[in-house]
Amino acid sequence: MRSRFSLSPAWLALLLGVALLVWLAFGDMQRFRQHPPAERAAAQPSLPRIEVETSQAQMHTPHVILQGHLESRQDVTLRARRAGEVTALPQPRGANVDAGERLIEIDPGDLPARIERAEAQLALSRSELSGAQKLSGRNLVSDNELLRLKSELAQSRAELAGLRESLADTHLEAPFAGVLDRLEVDLGDYLQAGEEIGLLVDIAQLKARSWLPQRRADEVREGMPVTVTLLDGRTLEGQVSFLARSAEDATRSYPLEVSVANPQRLRIAGGSATLDVALAERPAHRISPALLVLDERGRMGVKTVSDDARVRFMPVDIISADAEQAWVGGLPDEVRLVTLGGGFVEAGQRVEAVAAEQSTAQPASADSGNR
Repeated sequence: MRSRFSLSPAWLALLLGVALLVWLAFGDMQRFRQHPPAERAAAQPSLPRIEVETSQAQMHTPHVILQGHLESRQDVTLRARRAGEVTALPQPRGANVDAGERLIEIDPGDLPARIERAEAQLALSRSELSGAQKLSGRNLVSDNELLRLKSELAQSRAELAGLRESLADTHLEAPFAGVLDRLEVDLGDYLQAGEEIGLLVDIAQLKARSWLPQRRADEVREGMPVTVTLLDGRTLEGQVSFLARSAEDATRSYPLEVSVANPQRLRIAGGSATLDVALAERPAHRISPALLVLDERGRMGVKTVSDDARVRFMPVDIISADAEQAWVGGLPDEVRLVTLGGGFVEAGQRVEAVAAEQSTAQPASADSGNR
């Protein structure tokens, strides 16, 4: 006899189906609970990873390199001051002479005799005037006679002074210490007044001339030290002695002169030279030229990372640069420079900054993505 609680095959299949559905439902819930929220957050995109280096400002002496030429500090063309025959040449061509040293003598002619007569006439005029002044006190000489004697005395003095000056013109003296660079007369030559005799130059002190670009005009001052390098590599020291207040129309550059000591009296006047002007010391950062970038406004600058891990573009002033390093101004005393990966991030973007391996004592390096 069949039990009254026995299940039919249809009911048994239904119960098994419900049990399977319940098991599946609880199994999925358990699986989802096994993944915590932290792991799901890790699946989100990570921040761009870049390399940074902390740069400290250093005191730097900028330099301006100019091309120029050397000249003698002063030179003068020697000319005859009166006509006559050359009777003596005390100094040969190329001689070093001191100021006041005699260079040439011209035949004075009858000047000594005329001077002797003028001196005697001056003595006579003085004696006559002295006697007349004594008689004038007793009203024995008229005032007109006294005036005539005074006029003759003045004329005698003027005549003697003119003759003495003419005698002085018969010999030519060096107006300053220098080198008799040219001597174009010989003994016995007859010179005309104003005729060229030679050239005296001062090479103990030289003058270097160059032209300063207008963008550096405000940085150079008179008195700044200058190193002058000759074509053979020798160097001389000097200082800026003159800087024009207005630029030349053709080049828009400012004429510059440098006073250069030449104690060995080297024969370098007229030659080319390189002028290295040392500017005032200022704080600056030394970086790799590869770190320099342009922003959308065309400004030159570098990419940095702020304290809140955001990329910033900071414009800079290029003080000096070459293939290996660049000195720049306009940055804070301490700044974190982007040295790797800067080409893949933009200003304002949050990043993950990692310290560079290079020492801050060396110029920062950069990859092609930061250029």
